[in-house]
Amino acid sequence: MTIFHSMQTTASALTAQRLRMDVISSNMANIDTTRARRVNGEWEPYRRKTVTMATKEGQFTSFFNAAVGKQHKHAVGNGVVVSRIREDEETPFKLVYDPSHPDADDMGYVRMSNVDPLRETIDMMSATRSYEANITAFNANKSMLMKALEIGK
Repeated sequence: MTIFHSMQTTASALTAQRLRMDVISSNMANIDTTRARRVNGEWEPYRRKTVTMATKEGQFTSFFNAAVGKQHKHAVGNGVVVSRIREDEETPFKLVYDPSHPDADDMGYVRMSNVDPLRETIDMMSATRSYEANITAFNANKSMLMKALEIGK
């Protein structure tokens, strides 16, 4: 473990939250997309994407677990990594009555994206707050390292 370990941990969180914000932005941008991909010869609307994060495994984990007597592996203090970006298969598409739409079915309904703007706004606020908190932690760490360098003068 180096003196820069906490900065690397915080940087991994910043990277993960930035990707999360990018995915949320993509969801909002495609909220009205009715032809995202073909499935069985038929166009399917855009599906909401979600980000799943996991802890990073690292050298510190084994030292920490040994120190506290844990036998199972939990990464502590190593940061996070985006483990996957998955499509929301559970939430159904919204049906909107618009017979003049080119993608309307025989009954006049159009299948719209399963993106909920309210949920995306809340997720974006959460990701932004997490990003800001990590910037604060990064700056505090940087300040402590600068003070440590001043001691050596």
